[in-house]
Amino acid sequence: MLTVLIWSANFVVVKAAIGELGPLTFTATRYVVATITMFLLIRWRMGAIRRPTGLTVRLIALGMLGFGCYQVLWTIGLTQITAGDSALIVAASPVFVALLAGAVGMDRLTPPKLAGALIAFAGVALVIAGGHELSLGASLVGDALTLLAAILWAVYTVVGTRMLRRIDPLQATAWSVLGGTLLLVPLGIWEAVTSPPAAVTLPAVAAVLYSGTLAAGTANVLVFNAIRYIGPTRASVNQLLVPVGAVILGALFLSEPIRPAQVVGGAVIILGLTLTRRRTVLPVGVRARLPAS
Repeated sequence: MLTVLIWSANFVVVKAAIGELGPLTFTATRYVVATITMFLLIRWRMGAIRRPTGLTVRLIALGMLGFGCYQVLWTIGLTQITAGDSALIVAASPVFVALLAGAVGMDRLTPPKLAGALIAFAGVALVIAGGHELSLGASLVGDALTLLAAILWAVYTVVGTRMLRRIDPLQATAWSVLGGTLLLVPLGIWEAVTSPPAAVTLPAVAAVLYSGTLAAGTANVLVFNAIRYIGPTRASVNQLLVPVGAVILGALFLSEPIRPAQVVGGAVIILGLTLTRRRTVLPVGVRARLPAS
């Protein structure tokens, strides 16, 4: 739930900041901050920074996918759509996590989990369909980029969960974030060099620090620790609460309208979240009256 709070605010923070610095410049800068934060945490908790034997290259490659490519797609998509819509679409990632984890035998794909994930995805579809006409305009491209980012995050979550059997979550996150940073920094430099000079304001600096230290750094450690306790599917599905907070904060701080499609879609997403936490799809009272199989 702490991760939910951090990430809900991050959609609004990033949406506001990328208008000043540019999406790639901002993302690269915040991931430099995130990398420094993560390795300082390792130094503080473990006393020394050591390469994870046999996993360093894989973690860096995984980070290039789950943090680097994901951030490029998500941030550019966010320039085309509202912070609330972006958060609601990213909420589809637990659907892909559940399907991938079940397919590789990492997590049991029970009927409630599958039904809840599909219902949540239906809520995301409502948000996309209700936001604008389905034409090949900028907003639909933004939706598509954001949805692809959600798929990449699911792959990162499932593959990363396997590595947690051999490495501490803090180390796994730190080396993955480093991989993402190695991919993002050249792109950020390219954007900064080819774009008009940007005025660096105090709010933009604050946004980089918040998004780098908390959203891109600490929150990802919290996620991996949560996966250890409750599994990848349930940990990811809990993140479906992020768009609810993002929509509310977007309305409060960015004056983004709360549309009926967002309200209905958000309610459907929460219904899916609730269902994944049940042991059975049917209510207990109904199931008790059914004949034993």
